[in-house]
Amino acid sequence: MIDGKLSLILPAHNEEPNIEAVVRQATDVLPTLFRDYEVLIVDDGSHDRTPEIADALAAENPHVQALHHPKNRGYGGALTTGFNHATGDYLMFMDSDRQFDIHDLEKLVPYIGQYDIVAGYRIKRNDPYYRYLIGSSFNQMVKLLFQVDLRDIDCGFKVFKAAVLRDMHLESPGALINTEIHAKANVQGRSLVEVGVNHYPRLEGEQSGASIQVMARAIRETFRLWGRMRSYVPPDGNIVVAPASARGLVAVGVFGLAGLGTLIFLLSRVGRRRE
Repeated sequence: MIDGKLSLILPAHNEEPNIEAVVRQATDVLPTLFRDYEVLIVDDGSHDRTPEIADALAAENPHVQALHHPKNRGYGGALTTGFNHATGDYLMFMDSDRQFDIHDLEKLVPYIGQYDIVAGYRIKRNDPYYRYLIGSSFNQMVKLLFQVDLRDIDCGFKVFKAAVLRDMHLESPGALINTEIHAKANVQGRSLVEVGVNHYPRLEGEQSGASIQVMARAIRETFRLWGRMRSYVPPDGNIVVAPASARGLVAVGVFGLAGLGTLIFLLSRVGRRRE
């Protein structure tokens, strides 16, 4: 058992079918791994029963807290709210759609405290093929632009020493927050280890991360982040790794349009199949 407190942050947008099961499993498992813990449900402007369920779970268990956004702020906004309210020695986030199993935290525990970041990666991604293609392409783009080399940068199952995130001023509102965190941690020379975790098919609820609108917004945010990172200086002023790669920008520009066209074509084919 780790002699410290873990804050588990669960961003939740319209997760009525999933959130209760995720929280109950977390409150069963976390006391067996950490001396103390808290579960922060961040209801990100849900319009189903997610807020009501979150409040009921918080009323039932003093280790659970429900935080609410009146309007949807995006994945990054939800995580940032969780980070700002967390009181643990370690901060963890996990998606609330039941595609991850909190029991896999046992695989990360041996590395917690030894590394600044313990990042899960999906051993086998249980998503449609086009989502896998999008994720692989994005990983390559991030590697070129920010010199961040992770197997699965957007995996929603990670643990951080609290000081890593509390020293960051995070601005990305969407899923790009993973890239922003790792890009800034890379500049600071933070230590990292990757650990394989299981990934399960989504049984209930809907995914929106692969829509053309979401993808276009993510691409815009990526280049805005690249611009900000060019002048990024850590709070302590110590730059260990260069913030962003100009050479990478050229490579992304050359291959990006072709890749984007291919992805849009694949998404349009998927859309027609569903009609």
